[in-house]
Amino acid sequence: MRILHTSDLHIGKKLINKDRYDEYRAVLSEMRSICERERVELVLIAGDIFDTYTPSAEAEQIFYRGIKDIAEVSAVLVISGNHDDYVRLTAASALADELGIYIVGNDLHPVPHKKHAGAFPVVSGSGYVIFSNEKGERVYINTLPYPNEARFKEDKTEESFADKMARWIAFGERGNTEKLPSVFLSHIFVAGGQVSDSEREIDLGGARAVPTDMLPDCTYCALGHLHRRQKLAENAYYCGAPMQFTFDESGAKKSVNLFDLTAKGLENFKQVEILSAKQLVRLQANDVPSGVELLKKYPQSHVELKLNLSQPLTPPEITVLHAQENLASLKAEILTSQQDYGVRSNKNKSASELFSEFYKLRFNAEVPQELLSLFLSLTEEA
Repeated sequence: MRILHTSDLHIGKKLINKDRYDEYRAVLSEMRSICERERVELVLIAGDIFDTYTPSAEAEQIFYRGIKDIAEVSAVLVISGNHDDYVRLTAASALADELGIYIVGNDLHPVPHKKHAGAFPVVSGSGYVIFSNEKGERVYINTLPYPNEARFKEDKTEESFADKMARWIAFGERGNTEKLPSVFLSHIFVAGGQVSDSEREIDLGGARAVPTDMLPDCTYCALGHLHRRQKLAENAYYCGAPMQFTFDESGAKKSVNLFDLTAKGLENFKQVEILSAKQLVRLQANDVPSGVELLKKYPQSHVELKLNLSQPLTPPEITVLHAQENLASLKAEILTSQQDYGVRSNKNKSASELFSEFYKLRFNAEVPQELLSLFLSLTEEA
């Protein structure tokens, strides 16, 4: 069976203050084209569909329209991630099931058995589903959405997280009595995974890290949660997010995983690069004109520009820079002198002296009288 693995769409996530709705639409459309071109039978989405528990109406519209288009050529199986409200995400299941889109939240409900284009469910229980294609080839999927006690409505006990994970994983494996080629589809942090700035969940690592030897003995582990594409074990992959979300990912390639699951195991694995989202680029210049020229060289990218300056930007310079639509982040660093000021006491110094010394240390210039007067007036009000 031909399978595509993606995750961490984070639809609705902004880049600083920039909306990226058009890019999310383009990425889902590109995935649909990949499915059609590569004859994908089943798409697995390993959680974090949205960026927040309460996505905007536009974010939800983008997802449901995009996933409906994909389902015209491939079946789709979705699990919830830590950023998703699984109750809200699965609310549309009754309609989605009719289109060959199966959404599993932490209630681990079985999915209905209906025949659609591509692959379709033939057996399902709580936490697992078996898909078949037109040739009769079958694949077993262990579905484990982002796991914690609260989401599974479990009471607190002395049981360790490791023991809980072993129990949750084993629960999803119990239905594979025929030893079919299998996938473990989950949204978890596996120990040793490389993180980026765009992952902000506190459960990344520590006591909640899942060691690789705890992963089930399956043909392929389709993991979500980490945004960098990476291989954690012989059969365990984070496909990574399909878009760059933070500037520390500048230059990182984004892709989906594509492979065949057969009686022989994992075959024809490859990463198909996603090209429709804008690239995030970091640039650096020593003055405003040079910075503007650099920005003009990357009109189709989101740019973080760092300026190394000898004095603060003026209002006209700031206006010129922000007139460049691709500027997403501006960092202006004032180069101060290397003079050794030594260790000095601030005891008994006036607010005026403290502010003047700070300004000179920070900007290597005397504080303008108007600015000093404004500062003093604010301190009086305070």
